[in-house]
Amino acid sequence: MRAIWKGAVSFGLVSVPVKLYAATESHDVSFRQVHAKDGGRIKYQRVCSIDGEEVAYSDIAKGYETEDGEMVVLSDDDLAALPSTSSREIAVEKFVPSDQIDPMLLEKSYYLEPEKTGAKPYALLRQALLDADRMAVVTVAIRNRTSIAVLRVKDDVIVLQTMMWPDEIRTPDFSVETGEVKDSEVRMATMLVETLAGDFDASEFEDDYAGAVQDLVKTKIEGGELTRTPTSTKTRGEVVDLLAALQKSVNAAKSARGETVEDDADDADEKPAKKAATKKASTTKTAAKKSTAKKAPAKKTAAKKSTTKKTAAKKAS
Repeated sequence: MRAIWKGAVSFGLVSVPVKLYAATESHDVSFRQVHAKDGGRIKYQRVCSIDGEEVAYSDIAKGYETEDGEMVVLSDDDLAALPSTSSREIAVEKFVPSDQIDPMLLEKSYYLEPEKTGAKPYALLRQALLDADRMAVVTVAIRNRTSIAVLRVKDDVIVLQTMMWPDEIRTPDFSVETGEVKDSEVRMATMLVETLAGDFDASEFEDDYAGAVQDLVKTKIEGGELTRTPTSTKTRGEVVDLLAALQKSVNAAKSARGETVEDDADDADEKPAKKAATKKASTTKTAAKKSTAKKAPAKKTAAKKSTTKKTAAKKAS
């Protein structure tokens, strides 16, 4: 895992330097919108709803829509003036009983790892939370926005869980009319609860939908139901045969040059051997030429030296 934030947990005069890691990841199945005819991806253009023209990304601003439908356009300067914080502190506000935190308030989870210098105070905070059976309510700035969160212990690791703001929890606008409930019905319902009672084990459950989608896609790939598009950069099926892929690439290059394309790739193994033999013969010839070229200058040099000696002898006489 890669740390996404570094800071310190502070409670009282104690400071615990920590690293923050995302504790969860989504495995939800996602689909792309494509053209049913050829599998091409559907593109979306940024079009203005008033003039119908496409808008460049540089001309797009942020706008706040009022309750009556009016739009307030905010500039970069407006946004820069908004309150933000880059504090690297996880400040403990208070320690509260665990049962006072409604699970509906909990949002995203992060693991806290202590730095080497903070190992001991980290262990002390962890043990204090366990012994008191309490959660620490904290404030923390993530991505320049202050959030409220809680610290709790899971498997000897302190977990930080960000929380929704109270006004983000909706109140149901309906009432439940149960009618009269008989004692015998209550006893039967209680018996059913006791019959199905047990301990929670997350490994007993699995995402049947995601598994079914993967099986379906695999079956289609194995059956040859795979649409290749010009923009495809990778496939999610079986590893393609490298030799066949190379042969197709060679054929495509030849076709582009107007050369004859050989469809049969069965003799592909023989072609490298032939090429190797041709290359070897060519190399031998080249080596022979180089050898001859090297010997020729040697003879010429020897002849030149002999001529020089004769000229010197004539001058001496």
